[in-house]
Amino acid sequence: MTTTSDPTAPGTLTADDLQHAVRLSLTTLRAAAAATTTADWQRPAGTLTWSCWETVEHLADDLFAYAAQLGLDTPPLGTPLLDTEVPFLWERRREGGPANVTYADPGAGTTGLLQVLESCGAMLTALVRTVPADRRAYHCFGISDAEGFAAMGIVETLVHTHDVATGLGVPFHPPAGLCDGVLGRLFPDAPTDTDRWPTLLWATGRGELPGRERLTSWRWFAETREQREQRE
Repeated sequence: MTTTSDPTAPGTLTADDLQHAVRLSLTTLRAAAAATTTADWQRPAGTLTWSCWETVEHLADDLFAYAAQLGLDTPPLGTPLLDTEVPFLWERRREGGPANVTYADPGAGTTGLLQVLESCGAMLTALVRTVPADRRAYHCFGISDAEGFAAMGIVETLVHTHDVATGLGVPFHPPAGLCDGVLGRLFPDAPTDTDRWPTLLWATGRGELPGRERLTSWRWFAETREQREQRE
């Protein structure tokens, strides 16, 4: 693919990586859905204050929103200040719930909910695969390219699938290589000599690592590889 200046560079993330992450999520969540009732998805998602259902809606909405950011020929880049995100109407269905553009029809059950996730994941995958290499778009953690949005989509998918899997009591263990790719792309200060999946959970405030305190606040760095190299 041609979404970065050097797509063959070691550690470069691609649309295939994003697609793989979404498929891993769907496999886990569909298995969970087959063993639970729709009512079970109202349990809290791990340590979040959102339900498992709300967390999947939020994940789908993240993927949709990232695709929307990349989709414009002249994307908003944060200048002027208010020119940041494509101006969809974001709404909360309850106080404390996620603010989304997209919601699943409750009447479609968990099957429909996971179709919404699959569809939004496919939208972002398609944009990452096809936009020009010089496309840049706004994210609050840095102006990024298609590879950066793929990485952000992967992080969202892995950690929120973990949240939901924890809430529903099912295992989820993504491959170390996928975790390592997003750690290198988005979390430059994360340790490199620790197991990759626990490290990603630690970097997103969801776990502990030996000798390191649990993070109470965290962020990633979405800037392009070129921007990071210039800053360093």
